[in-house]
Amino acid sequence: MKARLVAVGERPPRWLAEGYEEYRKRLDHWLPLELVEVQPGLRGKNRDVARAMADEGERVLAALPKSATVVTLDGRGRPWTSPQLAARLEHWRGQGRDLALLVGGPEGHAPAVIARADESWSLGPLTLPHMLVRLLVAEQLYRAAALLANHPYHRA
Repeated sequence: MKARLVAVGERPPRWLAEGYEEYRKRLDHWLPLELVEVQPGLRGKNRDVARAMADEGERVLAALPKSATVVTLDGRGRPWTSPQLAARLEHWRGQGRDLALLVGGPEGHAPAVIARADESWSLGPLTLPHMLVRLLVAEQLYRAAALLANHPYHRA
């Protein structure tokens, strides 16, 4: 199984990109993770936010691998502990399909993206910067894979 993190937004700060890359490298032998950045919709004065979200949604859906299990990152999703995420990862592996994790734009996911999702994952009740979500997802996937491999990284 391979994973793809499809994220609205481009060029995170260097420190964030380096953190993401560190966990992506660590994770690589358990779960190859590819980052696909999607251009945000146009926003600003006199711009239609719904149109911007719809445009983002079209680009996100176009970036999905065929027949992938799709999981949106959304505050209304299910919060999982690290062991619960490890169980989800084991379940996803058992499906024999690739995994796509989706990070939306400033207003969240377009309705078409929500409709396509198989599941929705919440990182908790806090509002997080979307660029930071990339790093958190990579670290949590690494932690989940380490748990499944009985690696000592997770010591809770």
